[in-house]
Amino acid sequence: MILLIRHTEVARIWRGRCYGITDTGLSRAGAAHAAALAPEIASWRPDIVVHSGLRRAHHLARLIAATARAEIHAVPDWRERDFGDWEGQTWLQIHRATGDAMDGMIDAPDHFRPGGGETTTELANRAVTAFATLPPGRVAVVAHGGPIAAILGRRQNHTPRDWLALIPACGGSVEIARRDRIATRSR
Repeated sequence: MILLIRHTEVARIWRGRCYGITDTGLSRAGAAHAAALAPEIASWRPDIVVHSGLRRAHHLARLIAATARAEIHAVPDWRERDFGDWEGQTWLQIHRATGDAMDGMIDAPDHFRPGGGETTTELANRAVTAFATLPPGRVAVVAHGGPIAAILGRRQNHTPRDWLALIPACGGSVEIARRDRIATRSR
């Protein structure tokens, strides 16, 4: 079994901003939420805890691993989407500068590179590969909304337009079996 967990709330300064691969920290509420959540996730008894290597995911992963006495590994393929030069800008600034261009992430998933960063298909293929190469056993993965939604969307044969609804809330999780292979291309 795999437990996919989204990091807890980021620092207030990042709210309303694009922060994909930017290594943001947690808010006070996010750190408190992580501390409260760790024992609950540790009771799931993971053998291994994997995280993206970004601080916002590492914080919760470290707490879970310590509580569960599990191995911990950073795997950069679990990081959030690379938004290129959109990183650090507010979503309003991006919209003012590009209009509806950000719709390209769902309308042209194979070709549109937000801010010159990563296409939706590249994000999804990276996440699917990271999922497929998880070690055996019960694995808790502390990651980000994009990779989690891409994995769930591919498993459920949804188009990228429907993936937004699959992003768990901060600190949210979803348990899934390894049973099925996940498609490696978007539709």
